[in-house]
Order: sequence, then structure tokens, then C-alpha cells
Amino acid sequence: MGDTRIERDSMGEIAVPANAYYGAQTARAVENFPISGLRFPRSFIGALGLVKAACARVNADLGLLDRRLADAIVRAADEVAGGRFDGEFVVDVFQTGSGTSTNMNANEVIANRALEHLGARRGDRSLVHPNDLGDRAHLMRLLVLLFSSHRRTAHPPWNRARRWSRPCRR
Repeated sequence: MGDTRIERDSMGEIAVPANAYYGAQTARAVENFPISGLRFPRSFIGALGLVKAACARVNADLGLLDRRLADAIVRAADEVAGGRFDGEFVVDVFQTGSGTSTNMNANEVIANRALEHLGARRGDRSLVHPNDLGDRAHLMRLLVLLFSSHRRTAHPPWNRARRWSRPCRR
């Protein structure tokens, strides 16, 4: 395997580091927004992983996501929440929009890791596509608000997100 792999998205092809868990949209964001060199803190990335895991569980419970796929996504998202892939979150904190690039960075990392859990290779979008990940169009703005409110509360909201991410009991 070379130093890069070719990823494809709606904009075409782009080279991505071969060992990266992120993909084309993240690589484009890194190119387009080299603003400050600042990255999101560990606590934000952890909260993002928790929310992604919770979304996959709920969508599986609702029958909107295959259980085997959901389990792989949850495992990958839990690894993100635990800090295993912090180095894969390479998008600058200052970016356009409401965090879309960071949301896709997370989706690509989680999708590629979920693929490995399923025995597939990174970038195989026929099995797990980052645009269709288990959160089913989760709004990044809500997570940004959740995280930014932590300084005003005695109990950071991602502690509540941790409870939400546990499997639902009937």
C-alpha cells in the first residue's frame, strides 16, 4: 500500500493518507480551512462519539438501521468517545457552516472503523457510507450547543449524553 489512497465524493477524487481513518470530505476541509491550526478538544470529540453511538442505537431500535451495522458503528463511535482516534480529527475549529466538516470528519472516521469491525477495508462505501451513518442526519449545531453550554452548568451535558448512549431497555 502506498502513502495515499484515492477517495471519492460528490466533488470527485482526492488523495488521502493511506493510514487515515478520515476520508475525502475531511481532506477537502483540511485544504479549504487552514485557518488557525486549532483542533477540537478531547471533551468535544468524546461527546461527538457518544452522540453518534446513541443515534446508531436508537435508529437500530426503530428498525431504520440494520442491527449488525449498528453494532459496528456503536463500537467505532465508542472508540472515538474513548479517545482512540483523536488524531484523526484534523479539521480546524474555525470552518464554514455549523460544523458540517467536523460532523463529516466524525462520520468518516466512524464509518471506516466500523468497516474494519465488519471485516471490510477502509473506504468501502458499499457497506458503510459516511453520508448515511447511523445518526441519520444528526444536526451538528445541536452538539455544538451541547458542548458550548458545559461551562454554565455544574454537570456537563455530555454526562447526560453518556447515559443516552447506553442501550435502551424496554
